[in-house]
Amino acid sequence: MPLRDTSADHAATDRTFQVDLRGLVDLLSHHLYSSPRVYLRELLQNAVDALTARHAVEPHGNFGIRLYADGKVVRVEDDGVGLTEADVHTFLATIGRSSKRAERIAEQRADFIGQFGIGLLSCFLVADEIHVLSRSARTPDAPAVEWRGRGDGSYTVRTLPASARPRPGTTVTLTPRSDAGEWTRPQQVHALARHFGSLLRHPVTFDDGSGGEAAPVNPEPAPWARSFPTPGARSRALAAYGEEVFGFTPLDTIELDLPAVGLKGIACVLPEAVPAGRRHGHRVHVKGMLLSEQAEEILPEWAFFVRCVVDAESLRPTASRESLYEDATLAAVRDALAERLREWIARAAASDPDLLGRFLQTHHLAVKSLAVHDDEILRMLLPWLPFETTDGHTTLDEFARTHRTVLVTSSVEEFRQVAAIASAAGLGVVNGGYTYDRELVHRMPEIRPEVSVADLDPATLTAHLDPVDRETELAAAPYLTQARDALAVFDCDVALRTFQPASAPALLVDSREARHERTRSRLAREQEGGVWGDILGALRQEAPRAQLILNQLNPLVRTAVAIDEPELARTSAEALYGQAVMLSRRPLRPAESSLINRSFLDLLAHALRKDS
Repeated sequence: MPLRDTSADHAATDRTFQVDLRGLVDLLSHHLYSSPRVYLRELLQNAVDALTARHAVEPHGNFGIRLYADGKVVRVEDDGVGLTEADVHTFLATIGRSSKRAERIAEQRADFIGQFGIGLLSCFLVADEIHVLSRSARTPDAPAVEWRGRGDGSYTVRTLPASARPRPGTTVTLTPRSDAGEWTRPQQVHALARHFGSLLRHPVTFDDGSGGEAAPVNPEPAPWARSFPTPGARSRALAAYGEEVFGFTPLDTIELDLPAVGLKGIACVLPEAVPAGRRHGHRVHVKGMLLSEQAEEILPEWAFFVRCVVDAESLRPTASRESLYEDATLAAVRDALAERLREWIARAAASDPDLLGRFLQTHHLAVKSLAVHDDEILRMLLPWLPFETTDGHTTLDEFARTHRTVLVTSSVEEFRQVAAIASAAGLGVVNGGYTYDRELVHRMPEIRPEVSVADLDPATLTAHLDPVDRETELAAAPYLTQARDALAVFDCDVALRTFQPASAPALLVDSREARHERTRSRLAREQEGGVWGDILGALRQEAPRAQLILNQLNPLVRTAVAIDEPELARTSAEALYGQAVMLSRRPLRPAESSLINRSFLDLLAHALRKDS
């Protein structure tokens, strides 16, 4: 039996998606927009884009935007290009379609802020109905058109006499819901208008319905767009603007100007240090409209010593228009702004040492993070950067004048262990335990070839400690034996030397790497024969021991090495070890805490018995 062709019985039927507008608005409010307050930004943005299109038709026209809010309605009126009835059906009744995509103005799309065609939906975050009255400027005799859209997805359109809106343009009116009062009361609408539109290039006014004169929302251009009688006056105006925007008095302001992308603005140098890696949000406007106050991506991570406010023409906003789209343009802008910050540092280094000093005192960590990756900044500023050294906090340039061989520790605790003794021995040691410091100190010979840099090795330090004479060492041998036995549990050897300062009874020479190696060796012994034992055994090296070096010049040590009572000798050695560990300020292990407590109590008990 031949097979029957049933394709005709199952012909595909084209269908149209059904849109639940309320569900879509809920999606926008929870996942696209950060707050219902964006409704006013979207209305302002549509008005600005309409004015931009109007200027394309009438380049010399004097057009503006008027806001009205009296607690009952919110109204935004513009003198823009307006809409015909066909435009209303095409653009207001079709979700996702933008009038900026219209063929007639496609070539000017780059001039518009919005490009996504969903902005008007944001009004449903605060109102259940949107009323639009518009008259086209492209068709002089076109009637006015009224569109009413409701939150349930329905809408009506009708034409009205030209007298209903005598001038071309558009008026959008919202009747707020009762739960939207937080965002639609007059004071809030005015504040939001100032917040989003203070740098708009078209005049914007606000009327609260009280009968008074409408207040300007953006009374003057941004300070970088104005002329000033002197450079000093310009600097003061930029600093005052930075203080108004960010709430702090800048250490200095850096003017930013990238003509290729139409970007202008300022970077304000923070007057206080911030934690390394903490990124501040920057205030970014696109064509005058505030896009974001938290745009971290506009500057590289190392630039955490400034906060920026910029206005750009060519940066692309994301669909929510609350952040920037990461593309090649943004990457190029980020690199160019980073170069402006480098140039500012170079100018300060060359012509304003007082400013440079205040900047480095506050933001040396930020500059160090930059110098690690930037050879130019390294050559320029490394000699001026402060470091912790055996000569105190000083610059590398000053330190290198005294010490042609610079030793650097690998950790803060290692520096604290050896600082006093190394200083007394005439060794120049830099604390390399802080972020970036060790790496930067090792690059010092690139700037000062006459200086050599090396990691501090325990053998280097102990070589500068003087040995005691043979008779003294023989006399102390019984005590040293007791001390080594008492401290064997910590893999610690004991030696007797003489060194300055005499007030230091003991020096503990031990590194973090040595402690890790001893821990690995101990685990290998405990796991002998197991899988982990084989793995750790393969990693195991000759475990370096810590060394407690007793100072024969110290009166307490001279008394201790003469002790002939075994238990007291052990206790005194434990106490000297505990004191040396605490001086290093490294975290105590539980066994060390227990030893310190026990040795203190034993010495106290011994003293009390002796007195009685």
